Amino acid sequence: MPFHPPISRLCRRLVLAGLLAAIVPAAASAQLIIRIDDPNFEPLPIAIVAPQASAGEERTTAEQIAGVVTGNLERSGLFRAIDPDAFVQRDGSEVLAPRFNDWKGIGADALVTGRVFHRTNGDIRIEFRLWDVSTGRQLVGRALETRRVNWRRLAHKMSDAIYQRLTGESGYFDTRIVYVAESGPVLSRVKRLAIMDQDGANHRYLTNGENLVLTPRFAPSVQEITYLEFVGQKPRVYILDIDTGQREIVGDFDGMTFAPRFSPDGNKIVLSMSRDGNAEIFAMDLRTRATERLTNHQAIDTSPSFSPDGSKIAFDSDRSGRQKIYVMNADGSGVRRISNRPGRYATPVWSPRGDLIAFTKILEGIFYIGVMQPDGEGERILAQGYLTEGPTWSPNGRVLMYYKKRRGGTAQLYSIDLTGRNERLVETPVSASDPAWSPLLKN
Repeated sequence: MPFHPPISRLCRRLVLAGLLAAIVPAAASAQLIIRIDDPNFEPLPIAIVAPQASAGEERTTAEQIAGVVTGNLERSGLFRAIDPDAFVQRDGSEVLAPRFNDWKGIGADALVTGRVFHRTNGDIRIEFRLWDVSTGRQLVGRALETRRVNWRRLAHKMSDAIYQRLTGESGYFDTRIVYVAESGPVLSRVKRLAIMDQDGANHRYLTNGENLVLTPRFAPSVQEITYLEFVGQKPRVYILDIDTGQREIVGDFDGMTFAPRFSPDGNKIVLSMSRDGNAEIFAMDLRTRATERLTNHQAIDTSPSFSPDGSKIAFDSDRSGRQKIYVMNADGSGVRRISNRPGRYATPVWSPRGDLIAFTKILEGIFYIGVMQPDGEGERILAQGYLTEGPTWSPNGRVLMYYKKRRGGTAQLYSIDLTGRNERLVETPVSASDPAWSPLLKN
């Protein structure tokens, strides 16, 4: 089936073309789907062929795209990319007419083929297909186009499409990570905000390091983050537009201020502020700047996080004598403790799917990253270390990122999936802490 004609472009933004061929009926390809929750799960063997290209520059781009897609899928832990040296069909005919017996012979269950075109106006277009090797059916066919400088986003969107078709869940590769970049001597540490793609590419700094910055968190709109900055000794909460660099002050607050985080609709932030000698949870309406106090207790209440529907807030508090996780209604009513096992619990973060709350746990000097259901049941530990803290969710609720500091070493970012079997180092140019994962990028 031929590809659609070239799609139109909208300025310099990425354009996703319509589906080129209908996804085959579920019954026809039911055997080719990854059962993520199967305890006997093995990564799916997939052959990712560098897209066909004519000119030398196009061939370089094709190889780069194939490399990014391969890296994304392998890091997910759900796929095993077959070594290209094993490919038998290499003449370009695999783009539209794969010899499926050849691909079966090297153990591939799925096959990705495509073509790359460089436009004279500086755009790049990729057409790709995902095949079920066993049935010989095309599962996905799409065309993507953008400016050449944004070619990595094409690779991430390809990865998301493949991931979604073969797992039934939304992908998470076309996303960004903001974190606190640390450098300098221990006693005079410089902390800057930095941002990068989820695979570590396109790294850049958002602040200059003149002031201490903490707890960056993404808005639902993707382009904005809220964070805490100390101007002198005074804490100040900002909202920063990542793409334009414009920022605005949310407020100057008396006393210490901690952990600002957006509500799901982006209209509020919830944070912890020190009032009357102890920290309480407050919500601020960003349209009116009106502040509402949500907790009123002599204990320390901090690290608030909204549920995805905005109806609940998880937070940690030492009101029971030790630091534990609590859940309350968004108006502050109905407070109840949900963590009841030994140890201290902190930094609760609600999953985008609403089914789990991630947390940091400290027990007998060891730090853990874990998850539990919103009622406190089903607690599972996924990672541990000397100092392991600050979980953040991928937008599909399948993967967590956090930071880990080894004894005598620097802090580094790691990711792990919900099985706890696939922990991966996320490379950064400097010491890294307190990551926050963006929603899927738009356009």
